[in-house]
Amino acid sequence: MRTDLIRRTALTVAGVAATAGGIAGPALAAQATPAERVASVQAERRPAGERQLDVRYEAQPNFFYCGPAAARNALSVQGKNIDVDTMAKEMGTTEAGTDSINDITPVLNKETGKADAYRSVEIRTNKADNKQTDTLRADIVRTVDNGRAVVANIAGTTTDTDGVTHSFEGGHYISVVGYRDNGHTVKIADSANPDQASYWITVDHLADWIATRGYATS
Repeated sequence: MRTDLIRRTALTVAGVAATAGGIAGPALAAQATPAERVASVQAERRPAGERQLDVRYEAQPNFFYCGPAAARNALSVQGKNIDVDTMAKEMGTTEAGTDSINDITPVLNKETGKADAYRSVEIRTNKADNKQTDTLRADIVRTVDNGRAVVANIAGTTTDTDGVTHSFEGGHYISVVGYRDNGHTVKIADSANPDQASYWITVDHLADWIATRGYATS
C-alpha cells in the first residue's frame, strides 16, 4: 500500500529539537550514599516506569518523505545522522510514498549495524484487539529500553492526550521515542509538522492507528 500524506503541500525542512528529557527521579535525601543514589536511578529506569529517548528531530522535506524522515528521526536516538535522500532510495520511496514497513525495517537494520536489530510486525485487522495492543506495548517498552525507537506505519485519524487531532487518511510514518504509565502512553516524533513535532498518545489509540499496517521494533 502507498503511504503518501493526504496533504499535497511541501513541508519546510526544520531542525526543530523535539523535547526528550531524561528520567526525573525523586528527590534524594542529602545523606544518601552514592550506592543509594545509583539504586534510585536504576529503579526509576525500570521497564515498567518511564523513559524518553533523545531525538534530533527534523521535519520531512516534502509530502512523500514521511518514511525516510521517520526512520531518520528514529535512528537519531542512536546518535546517527543519515541523509534522508539516501534512505529514500534504499526504501524505494517515490511521490506515492513508501510501500510498507517491510521497506523500512531493512534500512533500520543496516544503519543500526545489526541484521536482526529490527523486525516487522503487522496488525492486519481493521482494529487492533487486546492481544495485538499488549504486544505493541511490550514491543515499545523493550525497544525504547534498548535505546532504540519504533517506526510505525499509520493511517486514519486519532487524538492525542491533549485532545489534538492528527489525521493522515492517505497514510503516514511516525517514530515512537518514549513511554510512560507502564507503556500505556507513548511519545510520538512526527515529521509532518514541526509545530507538532512530538505528542503523547495512548497505546490503544496507536494500535488502532497502525491497524491494517505494521511497525518496526527490536
